[in-house]
Amino acid sequence: MKHLLITLGLVTSFTVTANTAPSAGSTATTMPGTATTNVVTASGKPITLLGEPINVGDDAPQFSVVNERFEKVSLSDFADKTVMISVVPSLDTGVCSTQTKRFNNEVGGLPSDVVLLTISNDLPFAQKRFCTQEKVNKIMVLSDSVWRDFGNKYGLLIKDMGLLTRAILIIDKNGKVAYKELVKDISKEPDYDTALMMVK
Repeated sequence: MKHLLITLGLVTSFTVTANTAPSAGSTATTMPGTATTNVVTASGKPITLLGEPINVGDDAPQFSVVNERFEKVSLSDFADKTVMISVVPSLDTGVCSTQTKRFNNEVGGLPSDVVLLTISNDLPFAQKRFCTQEKVNKIMVLSDSVWRDFGNKYGLLIKDMGLLTRAILIIDKNGKVAYKELVKDISKEPDYDTALMMVK
C-alpha cells in the first residue's frame, strides 16, 4: 500500500489526451477524452478516469498496445479467442506484482482458447525486466505507454498520473464485453475467483 502511494506520487502530472494507435510510419492523432469521477479511489481519495467507459454487453473497442520489442499488438490479433485482460497501474508495486503473478499461475487451468493479457503503462523495458525477474512467462504483458489507446478507449486512464486503473475485463469470441471489474480502490486486489470462474 505504502509502496503504491510512493510510486504514484513519483509520477509527474501531465495533460492526457486520447490517442489513436498509428500505423507504421504515421503520426498519432488526438481527440478529447471523457472524464469519469466518483467511481474509483486511491486509498480513499477519489480519482478521475479519462476515456470512454465501456460496460458489459458492449462491443469491445479495438485497441493497439506494444510488446517488449515495441511491436504493435491489437485486439484483432486474438480473433476467435476469449480474451481476459488484467489491467494494473504499475508492475513495480506490490499489489500489481501479486495480481500479475497470480494470473500467470492460473493459465494452466484455463481453456486452450483463452488468451490472458496483462496491460499497464509501464515502459516495455520495465515490463521485460519484471517478467524475467518474476518468471512471468505464461501470459502476454503489454504496454499502453506509447499511444494510451487502450486506456482511452476503455475509460481506464487515471488523470494526472498517466497510469491505468486496476481492472479485469473479459471479451468473448464475438467481441463483446462479457465481464468487467473496475476495482473500487486501486490499492486493493481484484476478485480473482469470480473472474476465473467467468472465463472458464
